[in-house]
Parts: sequence; C-alpha cells; structure tokens
Amino acid sequence: MTSIGTGYDLSVSTYSPDGRVFQVEYAQKAVDNSGTAIGLRVKDGVVLAVEKIKHSRLLVPHANRRIMTAGKHIGVATAGWMSDTRHLVKRVRDEARDYRSTYKVDIPAKIIAERTGMYAQAYTLYTAARPFGVSTIIGTVDADGPQLYMIEPSGQYVGYRGCAAGKGKQVAKTEIEKLNLDQMTAREAIKEAARIIYAAHDDSKDKLFELELSWVCAESNGLHAHVPQNLLDEAIQHAERSLNDDEDDDEMEGDDE
Repeated sequence: MTSIGTGYDLSVSTYSPDGRVFQVEYAQKAVDNSGTAIGLRVKDGVVLAVEKIKHSRLLVPHANRRIMTAGKHIGVATAGWMSDTRHLVKRVRDEARDYRSTYKVDIPAKIIAERTGMYAQAYTLYTAARPFGVSTIIGTVDADGPQLYMIEPSGQYVGYRGCAAGKGKQVAKTEIEKLNLDQMTAREAIKEAARIIYAAHDDSKDKLFELELSWVCAESNGLHAHVPQNLLDEAIQHAERSLNDDEDDDEMEGDDE
C-alpha cells in the first residue's frame, strides 16, 4: 500500500493525496487474514457460519467462539481480530438492551446495523483511536422477516441476502451466488454453509480449523442458537463428501487430458 509521499498512515484522520485512509485499509487487511465468515438469508431464517482457524492443538474445542449471541434474536459472526470482536459484540448487546428498555420491543435489524456501523465509523475519525480490525455479520429475524447485514471496518453497513468476509471470501461469494436463497430453508442452508466454508478453506496454509454454525429461524423458535450437534455433524459430512467429489472430478478431468 503506497501513495504519493510518506507519513499518511500515521493518523486515521489523515487522507493521502489520492484520497485513501491507510489505517482503514490496514484494518481491512486484518479481516482478510482471518478465517472465513459467511451469512445466508433464506426464506425462513438466517444461517451464520465461520471457519475458526485453530493455531494450536492445545486449544479447548468450542472456546473463543466467533459466532456470538448479541440479543435473544440476534446472532453475530465475525472475521478479524478477536479482541475487537468482543468489544463490538458488547456494543451490539448494549444497543439491543437499551432499545428494548426504552421501547419495550426487540430492536429491528436495520437500526442495530446502523448504530453499530456509526459506532465503528466513529473510530475512523480521531487521531487517538484506530479502526476496528473486524467485519461484523449480523443476522436476525424481526417484524419484516429474516435480515442480514455486514458492517465493515470503515463503518459502512449493507444489507445482504448472502455475504462473506475473511481470507476465503472470494471463493465463498462465488459459491453463494450459485444458491437460490429465496427458495432455500434454514435446514438446507446449514449444509450449504458448511460446504462453502470447506470449499473456501485453504488446507495448504491452515490445516486445523473448527466449523461454527448458528441459525435464527422457526426451528430455533425465533431465537439465535448454535446448530444442534446432530445437524452440525450431518453438515460436516455433507461438506466433506462434496469436497471429495470435487477432487475426484478434477482427477478424472486430469486423466482425460
């Protein structure tokens, strides 16, 4: 990342001559070096999935989750720095609690995304602060149905039918675009989400990883919850089978050539 002159990355409040804010780009780079996180908005709910890279075999399974509950109906999946993740998730929880305390109803998805985006964007304005090195995917079901938003390190927030962040986001986006999300159920989306995470995983760089899956749908009674273990096992088997089938097809094509 170079520009005209030097020193333009010393402060987040300084633009380079060509209009770039380098510290925001550095924050995005931290996200791009993290495990892949995806969200799928289907006809009856939202499914979140994360490739949690395990840097050591000594790590306790299911610890340091990258999918968290921010409200009884709000799920948050992240890619980026874990410390920044915890800070932002706490902020989402505070906003959801304060909204319910004030208005006596659950906070709508658009409002929680807007408030979280504005909070993240505030950290790009002052020299004494730095941007959050995390992309945050928020999935929920409100009065308007299933909702999915992603907040970038810059504070930009956008609603999606399917989104991805992290090192495998390009592969994940390509696979998501192939899905007919409007006709898919949450139970079907679980298997597809697992397949996409396995397809985006780079086994040459990161051998060990743990798949996290959660959903907000009718089967979870409208609450955000991690997918039951039996469904998680089925999704993993489906993903591994699909990956092996793709490898076999590639070998057959190579033999034909």
